[in-house]
Amino acid sequence: MQVTFYHRRPQEGEFSIERLFKDIRSALCSTIECNVAVSRFKSKGILRRVYNIVEAALWQGDVNHITGDVHFLTYLLRKKKTLLIIHDLLSLERLKGLRRLVFFFFWYWLPVKRSAVVSVVSESTKKELLRYLKCDPNRIRVIHDCVSDDFKPCPKEFNTAKPIILVMRAEKRKNLSRVVEAVKEIPCHLRIIGELDHEQLSLLRASAIEYSSVSNISDEQILKEYQQCDMLVFASTYEGFGLPILEAQATGRPVVTSNIMSMPEVAGDAACLVNPLDVSSIRKGIVGVINDPLYRRELIERGFENVQRFRPEKIANQYLDIYREIQRANGTATL
Repeated sequence: MQVTFYHRRPQEGEFSIERLFKDIRSALCSTIECNVAVSRFKSKGILRRVYNIVEAALWQGDVNHITGDVHFLTYLLRKKKTLLIIHDLLSLERLKGLRRLVFFFFWYWLPVKRSAVVSVVSESTKKELLRYLKCDPNRIRVIHDCVSDDFKPCPKEFNTAKPIILVMRAEKRKNLSRVVEAVKEIPCHLRIIGELDHEQLSLLRASAIEYSSVSNISDEQILKEYQQCDMLVFASTYEGFGLPILEAQATGRPVVTSNIMSMPEVAGDAACLVNPLDVSSIRKGIVGVINDPLYRRELIERGFENVQRFRPEKIANQYLDIYREIQRANGTATL
């Protein structure tokens, strides 16, 4: 069976989807011939997108797997052989009016119509998608993201006097402003992954919090950030999945995360869940992890168990089942 994996041309610093499917391809059985088709142009402008659409039609396999962020590539692909993955519906939450309507039609409604099967990364995302789209729920399959085997237990004595609190990415939905408010009076070092804007820098300076930040780092450096921190605070207000939760758990770090959307689904019973809109709830969660060594140990142990649900082999097998289903529907033998 030949599977073509369609990838976007990543923007600067955006490689999470590419890393994810690299791990999945490595875990697929040897009977699958994996081809990777990367769009020539970044997803900007009508003409560049049209070129990418036409070019995609020339790369088709027995199964066409759109890995995300380039939903429009489905337009000229054979519908019965196409699997589309939707990671989130964040853009529909942000856009308004006519622009939102146009985006919905070309980015979600039409691509879903042009796909045999649609996979989403969480039950939360499935519910959200079905809220916008009227389609057969059986066509929407939940297949979680996987956590790379590179993330392994790395024991570290927890620094209760001044823990390093890791915050992944600085964009608005990651809720950095409330996290900063929450740790104002907690002795700690806030380690932020992502480029800070002027407003965020002003807030950090005004709060007199010890912090440092880094952006555009390699996979190896990201792994080291988890190893060097004491805990992860991932109090996001919107997530289609929430991979940093698993990366921290796999490394052996306690996690404080949000009690909304996909995050409880991903974290299982292995994280401290807080209300991301309530500063006092975030603070209480952080203080609870810092001050209670037994609770910390329980979160870490449960975290190791939880990540086993998301290892590449398990996720790859779930995709393999869909590939075989598509192949059967097209009247060809399955492997």
